[in-house]
Amino acid sequence: MAENFRLAATADLHCKTSSSGLFKDMFARLAEDVDALALCGDLVDYGLPAEAEVLLQELSPVLKKSIPILAVFGNHEFESGKADQVHKILTSGGIAVLDGGACEINGIGFAGIKGFSGGFGERVLEPWGETVIKRFVREAVDEALKLESALARLRTSQRIALLHYAPIAQTISGEPPEVYAFLGCSRLEEPLDRYAVTAAIHGHAHRGSAEGHTKSGVPVFNVAMGVMEHASADHRPYRILELPVPPTTS
Repeated sequence: MAENFRLAATADLHCKTSSSGLFKDMFARLAEDVDALALCGDLVDYGLPAEAEVLLQELSPVLKKSIPILAVFGNHEFESGKADQVHKILTSGGIAVLDGGACEINGIGFAGIKGFSGGFGERVLEPWGETVIKRFVREAVDEALKLESALARLRTSQRIALLHYAPIAQTISGEPPEVYAFLGCSRLEEPLDRYAVTAAIHGHAHRGSAEGHTKSGVPVFNVAMGVMEHASADHRPYRILELPVPPTTS
């Protein structure tokens, strides 16, 4: 077994029906070099089943090599009210879509959620006032609870959290301050620290920063394609994390 497990991660492909051929070369290069692929939301643009079909074709170099693909949905998957159909197409095609779910690959645990908005730190939105505000905050709380539940089910020494929305403000730095509250929520940070996650990976903040860390020092990576293209030395639109492969027990 290889000494390191190589995980590629990207987000915000926004695959359209007109995107045929746009990503296939990237995924063909990636498939030669990694053990798994994580897609952190906004996989398609308008949440249409036809877009999901195109995405599967673009991912075919990875799928043909039986490289595991894990994904979480972003906000765009819900735009047309057909998220269930998009989910069915992707999972039928061989992609594991996590929504509060957990899985293990080569002894490394993965937990995934979409996440939600709400702001950060002392400015996080509280459930006060109108009913609609309370429902909004409830959504953020529920997503954090889903993440906590998924992480609790993992018994691996290494845990990777996949999200779409940001759990910390550092990795959205570079975006207009007026939209910070809509790009993530620090309620998502608490489960990462509680379960000593090895790394958290998200997207959504196209103009954000590539790296940050939680209060307890958990590394957080923003893998939105636009961020990666500017942050990586070779302008590749994805990040590769090298993780030590846990020893097998006999």
